[in-house]
Amino acid sequence: MMKQKISELLKETREKNPLVHHITNAVTINDCANATLAAGGSPVMADAIEEVEEMTSISSALVINFGTIKKDSLVAMEKAMRKANEKDIPVVFDPVGVGATTYRTKSAQWLLEQVKVTVIRGNVSEVASLIGVEAKTSGVDAGEVGEDKTTIAKKTAKKYNTVVVISGEIDVITDGERVVYVENGHQMLTRVSGTGCMTASIIGCFVGASRSVLEGALAGISYMGLAGERAVKRLKEGEGVGTFKINLFDELSTLTNTVWEKEVKMYEAKQPIL
Repeated sequence: MMKQKISELLKETREKNPLVHHITNAVTINDCANATLAAGGSPVMADAIEEVEEMTSISSALVINFGTIKKDSLVAMEKAMRKANEKDIPVVFDPVGVGATTYRTKSAQWLLEQVKVTVIRGNVSEVASLIGVEAKTSGVDAGEVGEDKTTIAKKTAKKYNTVVVISGEIDVITDGERVVYVENGHQMLTRVSGTGCMTASIIGCFVGASRSVLEGALAGISYMGLAGERAVKRLKEGEGVGTFKINLFDELSTLTNTVWEKEVKMYEAKQPIL
C-alpha cells in the first residue's frame, strides 16, 4: 500500500510543481536547483536575511543545508525556519559536515532547539553528531560511529520529533516508530560532489507535495538511489564521473513512477529495533 501511494506521489509532484525554497551551500547550489527541476519541483535559492521569511511563506517546502555555514546564513536559516513553522511548511534539514568541527556541530544542535524540522537527511556520522553520539566525520564524508545506524536514526527521530533519513549503502528512513530500508543506489554517487545535497532537494519536492512526511522522504531517497543505479547502467567503456553526472540528471528528469514501482528495493522492519 505504501509503495503504491509513493508511486502516485511521484506522478502528482510533477503535476503540482511545488516551489522549494533553499538556503543551501555555495558548492552545490546549481546542482540542487537542477535536481529540483528534474524531480518536478520549482527551485528558489534566496538567502538574503531581508527576504527569507517572505520567500519561505510562499513556498511548498524549505530546504536548509549546512554545507557552507557562516554567521549570516545561520541567522537567515533561523528566520526562514521560524516562518516555515508558523505557516506549517515542511522543513528539510541537511546537516552537512556536522561532527567535523565544534562550531558546525554546536550551531546545528542550537538551530534544532530553536525550530522544528520535518525531515533530517544526512550520513550516519552527521546524524549521530546531532544527538551527541560519538562519531568521526571526515570533512563532509561519513566516518565511524559508536552505535548502529538504525538505532541512531530512531533516537534522532524521537529526540527532534521528525522523520530521519540516513543515507548509505542501505538507506534507513524512520519516523521514530516505523523503520523502512531502501537498497537502491550505487557507489558512483559518492564520487560526485553534491549528490547528498541534491537528495535533500528532491526530498523537499516530494514532502512539499505530499500529505505524508514519511512517504515524501521515502520517495526522495529512493528516487535518487534508483536514478543513480540507472545512470551507471548507461555508462560505456572509458566513461567516468563526468558522463555519470550527465546520465544522473537524465535519469532524474525522465524516471517515471511505473519504472520506480518495478525497480525500487524497499522493505519495512517488522520487529522493533529499540
